[in-house]
Amino acid sequence: MRSFLTAVLIVVLASSVAHTKPRPAAAFDPFLDTLQHRTFNYFWELTDPSNGLTPDRAPTKTFSSVAAVGFALTSYPIGVERRYVTRKQAAQRVLATIRFFWSAPQGPDAVRATGYKGFYYHFLHQDTGLRYKDVELSTIDTGLLVAGILMCQSYFIGNNSVERDIRAYADSIYRRVDWQWAMNGNKRMSMGWHPESGFIKADWHGYNEAMILYTLALGSPAHAIDAAAWTEWTKTYVWASYYGKDFVSFGPLFGHQYSHCWIDYRGIRDGYMRGKKIDYFENSRRATYTHRAYAKENPRGFIGYSDSIWGLTACDGPGDAEHTIGGVRRRFEGYAARGASVDWTNDDGTIAPTAAGGSVAFAPEICVPALRAMRNTYGDKVWRTYGFIDAFNPTFENGSISGWFDDDYIGIDQGPIVIMIENLRSRFVWDTMKKNKYIRRGLVRAGFTGGWLDKKAYQQRDSSLRSE
Repeated sequence: MRSFLTAVLIVVLASSVAHTKPRPAAAFDPFLDTLQHRTFNYFWELTDPSNGLTPDRAPTKTFSSVAAVGFALTSYPIGVERRYVTRKQAAQRVLATIRFFWSAPQGPDAVRATGYKGFYYHFLHQDTGLRYKDVELSTIDTGLLVAGILMCQSYFIGNNSVERDIRAYADSIYRRVDWQWAMNGNKRMSMGWHPESGFIKADWHGYNEAMILYTLALGSPAHAIDAAAWTEWTKTYVWASYYGKDFVSFGPLFGHQYSHCWIDYRGIRDGYMRGKKIDYFENSRRATYTHRAYAKENPRGFIGYSDSIWGLTACDGPGDAEHTIGGVRRRFEGYAARGASVDWTNDDGTIAPTAAGGSVAFAPEICVPALRAMRNTYGDKVWRTYGFIDAFNPTFENGSISGWFDDDYIGIDQGPIVIMIENLRSRFVWDTMKKNKYIRRGLVRAGFTGGWLDKKAYQQRDSSLRSE
């Protein structure tokens, strides 16, 4: 009997080992754990618990960013899984947030509204939640908000009143967004709308952060756009070689990160990427490596750039000014999109930790050392209460000031750090979003196949989608 039980035990243990996927070393990295926890606290401690509005930046007091709310909503389930907060605490925060966005006034009024046609204004007053000044009704910021809402819909699946309400509100908010209206009769989606003047002229074209936006618009059960819109968008891509790597170009790294916060593109391809024989994950990995190569070459001779410290994206800066430094006339900017690519480069010496932090899932072997180097080199000039400050510029000089270091954190730069660290460590957000039928529907209608989309469980459940 004893030998029989021993044999059974050996079989069980062998089976367990065979079916357990090895966890990456990052899963046990105390530096990443501290960075993730501190950055999570930006959302947990600074968001208004009564309405869920997350500040655009802190400690400077300005307004709430609806995109930052989307990142906050995505971070709360991570906080539960990491035991930073309890599930009950997170669920109550999420419910307060999405209940506010469902109930907030929608309409064409330029002052007394939070949104219109299911979309939301880019920035909202932190106290009232109404439109901030004359900002646009933003398609992409609404998309990032909705991505966070759907993450919560897929995570909070408990059979209690709070979690049932979360799922119901989430579904209602998503169904209300009139993506067809935002196309404005064109082949590509408008970037925004003003009640005073109508749709703005710019639309979403060229590879950028809009991949999540088009996916949501294609997956809508109520106002889905035509599937041809995805092809029209990909037609505007720029495929080129940069620092020895071929990929779809976009200068700032945030455009290579945002959509990947929620969607696991490893092994799935649309028609465009099938033609290039890579996937969008590999595309982002290559882009990340070119930023490191650019900093190593340092063609403009900025202080602090190296293969250890690098990263350009949209971020704060030292301010709009020109100064002569070391005999060279330098132009600096405040908040701006910074990046390096074959077709567009904007670089004033400002490094943003979120550039490496938001890319950790693509290339941890270069991103984690870069983050460590920033902390070790500059200490508490860059490493503070909520992790890394938004940006720094060692080249900047102005009188007695030598080197510029931000005082603020920015919500849309904090979000990718929390989320992509988790995707590196556990794939948690990616795996949760794979369960969302709307995300899968959007990807299938965009023409994605392969990988996790082709697993039998998903094929059987969503076979009707492939006939559209």
